[in-house]
Amino acid sequence: MTNDIATVHLPGFLTSPTRFLFFTGKGGVGKTSVGCAAALSLADGGKSVLLVSTDPASNIDEILDVPLGNLPVAVPGVEGLHVLNIDPTVAAESYRQRVLAQMTPTASEQDRNTVREQLSGACTTEIAAFDEFVSWLVNDNKVYDHIIFDTTPTGHTLRLLSLPKAWSGFLDVNDRGASCLGPHSGLKTQEARFKTAMAALCDPAMTTIILVTRPETSAIAEAARTSTELRALGVSNQRLVVNGVFRASDSSDATAASLERQGKQALAGMPAALQTLPRDNVLLRPIEMLGLDALRSLLRTVPASATPIKPSALVSFTDDLPALDRLIDLLAADGKGLIMVMGKGGVGKTTIAAAIGLGLVQRGHSVHLSTTDPAAHLAMTLTGEVPGLRVDRIDPKAETERYIATIMNQRGNTLDKQGQALLREDLASPCTEEVAVFHAFSRIVAEARTAFVVLDTAPTGHSLLLMDAAGTYHREVMRQSASHDLIGRITTPLMRLQDPNYTHILLVTLAETTPVSQAAALQEDLRRAHVEPYAWVINKSLLAAGTRDRLLQQRLLGEKKQIDRVRGSMAKRLFFVPWQATPPVGVQALQELAHDHSHAPSTV
Repeated sequence: MTNDIATVHLPGFLTSPTRFLFFTGKGGVGKTSVGCAAALSLADGGKSVLLVSTDPASNIDEILDVPLGNLPVAVPGVEGLHVLNIDPTVAAESYRQRVLAQMTPTASEQDRNTVREQLSGACTTEIAAFDEFVSWLVNDNKVYDHIIFDTTPTGHTLRLLSLPKAWSGFLDVNDRGASCLGPHSGLKTQEARFKTAMAALCDPAMTTIILVTRPETSAIAEAARTSTELRALGVSNQRLVVNGVFRASDSSDATAASLERQGKQALAGMPAALQTLPRDNVLLRPIEMLGLDALRSLLRTVPASATPIKPSALVSFTDDLPALDRLIDLLAADGKGLIMVMGKGGVGKTTIAAAIGLGLVQRGHSVHLSTTDPAAHLAMTLTGEVPGLRVDRIDPKAETERYIATIMNQRGNTLDKQGQALLREDLASPCTEEVAVFHAFSRIVAEARTAFVVLDTAPTGHSLLLMDAAGTYHREVMRQSASHDLIGRITTPLMRLQDPNYTHILLVTLAETTPVSQAAALQEDLRRAHVEPYAWVINKSLLAAGTRDRLLQQRLLGEKKQIDRVRGSMAKRLFFVPWQATPPVGVQALQELAHDHSHAPSTV
């Protein structure tokens, strides 16, 4: 039965939706909120809908107030809507059990142990999650009218969507040997599934990719890059959603006028790759997207009405949080070390990492500034060279080529031509990339023994997978060291991350519920790995800027609540970066960011 709530005018991407809808985009653009709102709208319209998150750091549970698991869970109060989260750890264990079950009854325990070892790496975790994802694309049962995928931030989503093609091609030419997926001979049974998944992704009658962006230059540029790369994969049915479009109610309000101007300028410079796509604008709302009522308001095409703030609710903003330059002073005092900037996508990790790197150079230190994020925004953020600052990124493709060349050089010399060919086939496995990236990460971590290394990490979920890889490697090294009496003489990357004199972890967040909650969860995950965060940074807060705009004032009340939450129980050290009227892009703007004390107290 159709819900009356569905009478609200629908955006274009919901007027004739395909069965599969993928929401992707740069971290922090609101793809989860838009995806949840879309799923809710379809369910309210009488459709049966499954909302699937492929993000290890999914916050759908917080948005919908429902516990997530690897099996569909009904959303209370919404008939026909179910959600699930593809948990990489659970998926990996399930995958291991399936592979072992496929082995013949005559397989020895040694053979089984060999396969278990092959399936113990971090790349297996990624591939297992991918296998769960494929299962929903190729499942022929019609239990759900629509399956909506809320994906990881762009760089990792591109890898996820390219895996069906990559594994299909790999298995076409390789049915011998083994990989992180187990024996290749057994994997041939998966080949048809991978090809079916790729066919579904490329079929415009079945699948729509919805590129979500905000009216911000970097987010729009990433959406354009994603669109181009997806077309290269054969995935051409794309739409664009611009989320958080803001219209100032008072043009004399400097903060509101600047925010609107930045958005218009970003949209005016939209790359050609996006200009031809069907587009929907989603207006900025005065409240955070938590709960069913908020989500149902998100896709409405009429501006939201914001309730005026009562005078009794206005309190002076006390500017008593230390600024970024104070944090840089503390870090510089050590003279060297690893500084890892972590947090949810879209919170400004790259900006903070670049500002810290420049601040350390200004204090006379040489700095290596790098990133583990496949989307790699460092060059776009800096837009210039600085003496004493070396900037690069861990390029998955380049690192994979380097890793393959190293292995072939180390092992190939002892093999005949047939053996070399088999080794090269095994190294053609898509999972080799994950191993190569970890090796590159380990090299960069080791550099901090003698200099400063500032590492801008990938969004939370995939940073945790990288940490998991460090843990797996550590356990294997310790096992081998024990058998060769080397314990105490070997230092693993995880041991360096655990050393507070070597590594400083900075958690960056916005003053919003979901980024703060995810940073808190990340902190607990790190602590379980015996890695203690050094400090928190609250970035891009409008609270310090001050505004008379009613919609922004409503949002600022929420910001103050989250700042008090972090300051009260979460952060040992807390630093503060205010929202900037001009985007902090370029060397000069980033240097000024670390010394910004110009903002006036706000009233909220």
